[in-house]
Parts: sequence; C-alpha cells; structure tokens
Amino acid sequence: MSCDELRDGYELYALGVLEDPERSELREHLGRGCEVCVAGVKRAREAMAVLAETVPPVAPPPRLRRRILASVGVERSRWWVTPMWVGISLSCLVAAFYYAGREHSLGIQMARVQTQSRQLLEEAARLNEALALLNQPETKQVTFGEGAPKPPRGRVFVNPRQGVLLLASNLPPAPPGKIYEMWIIPKGGNPVPAGLFQSDAEGAAMHLRRGPVDVAATGAVAVTLEAEGGAPQPTSTPLIVAAL
Repeated sequence: MSCDELRDGYELYALGVLEDPERSELREHLGRGCEVCVAGVKRAREAMAVLAETVPPVAPPPRLRRRILASVGVERSRWWVTPMWVGISLSCLVAAFYYAGREHSLGIQMARVQTQSRQLLEEAARLNEALALLNQPETKQVTFGEGAPKPPRGRVFVNPRQGVLLLASNLPPAPPGKIYEMWIIPKGGNPVPAGLFQSDAEGAAMHLRRGPVDVAATGAVAVTLEAEGGAPQPTSTPLIVAAL
C-alpha cells in the first residue's frame, strides 16, 4: 500500500486498534524508515498523548448517584460521573476526532476535544461538591412541590458552611431571554440572590450556591424566572418555595 492509502490509519495505529492488512503494511513502512509514515505516526501519537492529559482521573465517591437520584425521584444518568464514564466519553471524543474529517487542522480538532474534556471535568467537580454537602451531618434538607401534579418538585439541602444545593424535576427549560434565579430569603429582610441556572430538556436541574449560610436566620429558599442576566430582587412570582 502507498503512504496515501495508509494515511487515514495513523491515529488508529497510535491507539493500537488498526487491523490487518493495514497494520502490517504500516509496520512495514515504519520498519524501512518511510519518512512520511514515521512522521504521520509520530504526530498521531503526540495527539493521543495530549488527549490523555486533558482528562486526569476523577473519582466522585460511590454513593453520589444513589443519593442524588433518590432525593429527586428522577433517573438522571448524566449526574453520575466516574473515571470509567469519563474514559468512555474521551474514547468517543477520540473517535469523533478521527472521523470528523481530515480537512480540518489538528489544532482545531484538539481545541474542540480539550473544551469538551474540560466540561466533563467541571461536571465531575460540581458533583463532588454536591456530594460533600449532602454527606455533612449538619446539612438540613427540605422538600418542595409534593402533592402537586404539575409544579416543580424536588429538594433543597442547606449546609451552614458549604452552601445551598437545589435538585429539581418537572422544571421546564427557561424560554429564550429568560433564566432561573435562586434566592435565599431571610426571616427578616430582602431576598438575597443565590445564582442563575437552567434546567435541561427533560426538566431536571441541579444548582449549587457555594458559601456559608446562616441557617437559623433563613426562612426559605425560592426560585423565580427572570430576564437573562438575573435581577437584584425577584420580579416574578416564585415557581419554587422551600420553607426552612
């Protein structure tokens, strides 16, 4: 086979999954010092090394999936991130990188993969924080939306040191130009903004507001629908109210 015919197998060879007869042909080229194939395989191996470095091991504690899903009552498989899951996702990204087309430059493809890998890591870190809050003995939890057929339902977890975690289901994605905003409502005084978030296409949402909370002085945690960018004070009727 010619170098042009083997060119599309460089990445697969670097991953160790290229099959015969291409594998044997490429090894023959490499064995005789073919400059084109040697350089191509070297670039492919360097690319795979960079991909591996973009996703370090991530190991959320093993009870995360059971605790979070049980608290909401909705099966949300994407909230469970393990090293195996990250590895599988990275493998899919590598495959997408390979089959996306040779017309794009390696630099553009690598940037895309690295961005997606960072998103996986950010999600895993967020889940680690959520589990840490859930497992603290001083964390207080309250439910909302029980007994109602349609309104959002779920739980709010409040920890005096780590913050407030909201888990909701049946919360439709905010319409264009709008976003959900969480509020910490003291027993006396004005609501305090506690961050912006969006639900997914299935109506599930997880939002963590980090930082100390005076639980004794907090009367409720609420959610309103606001203009994109949020508001300093609520401008609409709360969709969620979890009284503490």
